[in-house]
Amino acid sequence: MTKYIIKRFLGMIPTLFVIITLAFIIMRLAPGGPFDQERQVSDLVKANLEAKYHLDESMPKQFIRYLSGIVRGDFGPSFKYSDHDVAFFIFTSLPHSLLLGTIALLLATFMGVFVGIIAALNQNTWIDYSAMSLAVIGISVPLFVVGPVLMLIFAMKLQWLPTSGWITGRDGWVTLLMPVLTLSFPYFANIARLSRSSVLDVIRSDYVRTAKAKGLSQTVIILKHVLKGAMLPIVSYLGPAFSGIITGSVVVEKIFRIPGLGNFFVQSSLNRDYTMIMGVIIVYSTILILMNFLVDIIYSFLDPRISYR
Repeated sequence: MTKYIIKRFLGMIPTLFVIITLAFIIMRLAPGGPFDQERQVSDLVKANLEAKYHLDESMPKQFIRYLSGIVRGDFGPSFKYSDHDVAFFIFTSLPHSLLLGTIALLLATFMGVFVGIIAALNQNTWIDYSAMSLAVIGISVPLFVVGPVLMLIFAMKLQWLPTSGWITGRDGWVTLLMPVLTLSFPYFANIARLSRSSVLDVIRSDYVRTAKAKGLSQTVIILKHVLKGAMLPIVSYLGPAFSGIITGSVVVEKIFRIPGLGNFFVQSSLNRDYTMIMGVIIVYSTILILMNFLVDIIYSFLDPRISYR
């Protein structure tokens, strides 16, 4: 197991290298540049700007320079925000996105598993149909619709919650409620559907029939036998879901004006801020790779039949 973990961890390095390489090439081949949207400047001034940021060098030389900076933890200077470098903006805004995404995913996981189990134990009843109808709505309705609807009801009509803001403001933790509900809704729906189908499969297995034959209560069977086996598909889903819920928070952050990494990603895409875009891509990719790595490790603890050699 230890050998597998080390091998799997080292295997993440070439994966991340490929992502950085492809992103760097696509960024440089895209039409336009970071200074094309500036006010009209002379060719001499533009040449000086490109020389300052080493954009006048060949692409291989730029890539080697950028890669050497990444190894040292230097994401380079921002082309648009000259007061700080890229690392400052990423690591001051990333905690906000991580906090929002983590709470949303925890809520989606807890409620999704709970609703999925209830639906599976009441298969083909009104409880099952109601739960799965809610899940279908969660999958079908996009975030940019859910967010404004919640804002209209709870902020504008009922005036229970603030329309926007963050926990550092005067409204405090209350500002998290609508963004968390909005962001967790589609993930809750997917987890509920996965939980239902997985629980139904496990309930029909031989070892659950044996447990029932021994006279164990349904609560014990669900908690000790069914739930552990049914969690495998959910754990597989949670790895990419965690990365997805962080990157997917871009829309939610814009709607509720949250100072997260999504705002910088959108703005840097519009500004063609190469280094900022690259920095965000590297962070998102690292989160995705790490979560997939953790999922593989957790798998072996949930299912003893799985063995890594």
